[in-house]
Amino acid sequence: MNKVLILGGTRFFGKRLVDHMLWEGKSQITVATRGKTADVDFGPEVNRIKMDREDPESLAEVAQTEMWDVVYDNICYSPDAAKAACEAFAGRTKRYVLTSTLSVYGDPRPGFKETDFDPYTYPLQYGSAEDFSYGEGKRLAEAVFFQVADFPVVAMRIPIVLGIDDYTRRLHFHIEHVQKGKPIGMPNPDAEIGFINSTEAARFLAWLGHSSITGPVNAASKGAITLSAMIHLIETVTGMQSQILTETVKEDMSPFGIEQSWTMETTKAEQAGYTFEALMDWFPGLVREVALALQSER
Repeated sequence: MNKVLILGGTRFFGKRLVDHMLWEGKSQITVATRGKTADVDFGPEVNRIKMDREDPESLAEVAQTEMWDVVYDNICYSPDAAKAACEAFAGRTKRYVLTSTLSVYGDPRPGFKETDFDPYTYPLQYGSAEDFSYGEGKRLAEAVFFQVADFPVVAMRIPIVLGIDDYTRRLHFHIEHVQKGKPIGMPNPDAEIGFINSTEAARFLAWLGHSSITGPVNAASKGAITLSAMIHLIETVTGMQSQILTETVKEDMSPFGIEQSWTMETTKAEQAGYTFEALMDWFPGLVREVALALQSER
């Protein structure tokens, strides 16, 4: 069986990755976390290691425990953390799968391709996550991996990930505001946005671990939705009317409040053999699920 290490596997799509790989039954899984998240009972099939991702010595100790077939890194946010991983796993893994983000491309626009940000030539700069914005930290982390690592690396670039257990509760925000009759601030309701659900993010990560694809690769559900269409769907599900304003107080501004469309192309992954689920095959059901959950919370 493949020996797989998952850095960050106790919540959201990291947890779903563990569940999916257990279902596949092809891997001996070890999850390494700080131990701060409430323990997830994966059962005796999953090994657990306590590790501080920001401490290079702690990371190196974990790396030395096995010869890893695949390492999944869901919690790398800085070039310093990437450099520590390159050093710790040198000669210790056959493949490294980094979770990256659509934010590496900069300001929103439609149809981002992998070539719109080149981590192989991006100037290296080191520092911790606190030294950079989220997007810049991820850009530099990619740059370090692709320019420094002596092992094959693939970076999954994903848009906003949604799911019933999304700890950021960004979709929840919109549904709850409509349910409570509160205004929602949206600079451009006609902007299109792309998503991926947590189950597919996990399934694609697992697929990347088995594939030979390297470099950056976009991952997103097929299709996009305008923010106004999203709100209309929420209105249909809740039976309530929304209040959409161009600008509101900060706490009522939409976390999806982009000024222009924000989507990516997934041709590279599809040409390599992966088929993404259509957005509208799962998004309406999630809206209904979240709406019911919010009602039960009150």
